[in-house]
Amino acid sequence: MTRRLLVLAFALAALPAAAQEYLSARGPAGLANVEPRINALLPLETVLHDESGKQVRLGDYFGDKPVVITPVYYSCPMLCGLVLDGLVSAIHEIPFKVGEEYEIVTFSFDPRDGAEAAAAKKERYTKKYGRPGSADGWHFLTGDEASIRALTNALGFRYTFDGKSGEFAHAAMVVVATPEGRISKYFWGIEYGPRDLRLGLVEASKNRIGGVTEQLLLLCYQYDASTGRYTAMAMNLVRLGGVATVLALGGFIVILTRRGRVNAEIERD
Repeated sequence: MTRRLLVLAFALAALPAAAQEYLSARGPAGLANVEPRINALLPLETVLHDESGKQVRLGDYFGDKPVVITPVYYSCPMLCGLVLDGLVSAIHEIPFKVGEEYEIVTFSFDPRDGAEAAAAKKERYTKKYGRPGSADGWHFLTGDEASIRALTNALGFRYTFDGKSGEFAHAAMVVVATPEGRISKYFWGIEYGPRDLRLGLVEASKNRIGGVTEQLLLLCYQYDASTGRYTAMAMNLVRLGGVATVLALGGFIVILTRRGRVNAEIERD
């Protein structure tokens, strides 16, 4: 984490003054430049192109699984790579598999990006993820200006182009959406907690994925939209601890009772 923060600091120092001001407007990675739109419906009819150049609809990637959405641009010299690296690091640590329990849609908000750039990014990051079948579940898309604006506006994601450097100033984030295409969770920055992403996917799926472990975690943790993280709910932790203590005592009493009966039977014999 420290290494990535240092890299980000150097990247910010190298950016034009206007871009630095945009990114540091309030909090890390320009969070003031995102307007969260929880439960908003994404424009599923938006026409884009996949990494092969084929025309697709955003809605083609929705239907029965939650979807992780990452807005980046493929020629980005620093920040977008850190976003995707952070995502790969997080999904490596969760039990759900890309393409099986959830999909990932990475799209470029630079209309100059084409299929070749998208295909190169796909090859790099699916290889970095390394799990079989991920190429079918992680999609790298491009689009024209109108399509990009429709999607970024729906996400509340704002960005500006600096003509001198030829680069974009933008926020760093990933978004989790429901299978129906509604925005469920935002996770900010370049580091994403595996537990946060895991619980975000479970909630977005309406508990269609995950098991008992995730249900217990959701009893103890609650999503905080202001931080983009799951935070512990102290009272629920205390209650769960109390239940565990009662169950442990009950089990201990049962064991002692059984031992007493066995001893009594031995003495009678």
